[in-house]
Amino acid sequence: MNNHISVSPDWLAAAVASVFTATGLSPAAAKTVAGSLVEADMRGTSSHGVMLVPMYVERLRKGSVATHETAEVVLDTGAITILDARNALGQLTGDQGMELAVSKARTYGLGAVTVRHAFHFGGAYRYARTAARAGCIGIVAANTRPLMPAPGGAAAVVGNNPLAVGFPANAGEPIVLDMAMSEAALGKIRLAEQENRPIPETWATDRDGTPTADPNAALKGLLLPAAGPKGYGLALVLDVLTGVLSGGSFGRGVQGLYADTSVPNDCAHFFLALDVTAFGDRAGFDQRVGELAEQITTSPKASGVERLLLPGQLECERQAGALATGVRLDASVLGALRETAASVGMVLGEPC
Repeated sequence: MNNHISVSPDWLAAAVASVFTATGLSPAAAKTVAGSLVEADMRGTSSHGVMLVPMYVERLRKGSVATHETAEVVLDTGAITILDARNALGQLTGDQGMELAVSKARTYGLGAVTVRHAFHFGGAYRYARTAARAGCIGIVAANTRPLMPAPGGAAAVVGNNPLAVGFPANAGEPIVLDMAMSEAALGKIRLAEQENRPIPETWATDRDGTPTADPNAALKGLLLPAAGPKGYGLALVLDVLTGVLSGGSFGRGVQGLYADTSVPNDCAHFFLALDVTAFGDRAGFDQRVGELAEQITTSPKASGVERLLLPGQLECERQAGALATGVRLDASVLGALRETAASVGMVLGEPC
């Protein structure tokens, strides 16, 4: 049964923005956050999309997310800045962090910004893309609550920490890698449970730390890192770059987004911008990136494969398609958005 509906991106963004405005955000801030969530749905990454609105609003109403719109500068020296988000919405302080990093890079060749006491900032790709569009290589990371064990462990000790890297391309949109450190997203395990089918044993463990093909047991257990010890090691490194380096929370100090919505999430973010022109000729860089991309996309394909893709390419194509045909949402997501709107005294019109 198809439970999806297609809606206009403009209608959806305006509807979500109106809900956030009703919770106390300025129209400009509400538009920024709404645009981030809607774009995630357009790109096919619904885990970072409009489905998050009810949780965001609940946290705003309970005070674990604040309505101020900028982070406070804790340290500003040379190429380095430390920000304290004071629990503001992550898209707002994330934009602030990467804009600062790019500005620093213009002066020093590179700029590094850490943000402590932060909140979920949506897709990490958007900040790396901001840097790339400004002619920089952008590197972005965040930490999450512990979700994965150390190799051989039976307790969650590192988060499913995202990493994004973006760089300018010779033509069109920047090339952006955006990945988390688990073998599979938790949403894929939930879907397997709903469809009553097994999962690969590389995805998760049961509550005792034993790899399992049973999605029910997996949901009560632990996610497994991508590439085993490599994913675990990268997740640990990202926790250091974000929480430890910023002076914020790390490891068990980071709280779950859905655990107790009256308690701040208290994650941390890291933004690095490298000005390409500080390393040499920008035109030469673009040419070399173009050559590398062509080597990849024109290389021999395995049997049955139609084309080879660059990181982020498929998501960009989905976004372009959504502009033409609408954003595909599960009907339950639209229903939850309506309920959330009603809870803040709003009535959403019919989607178009």
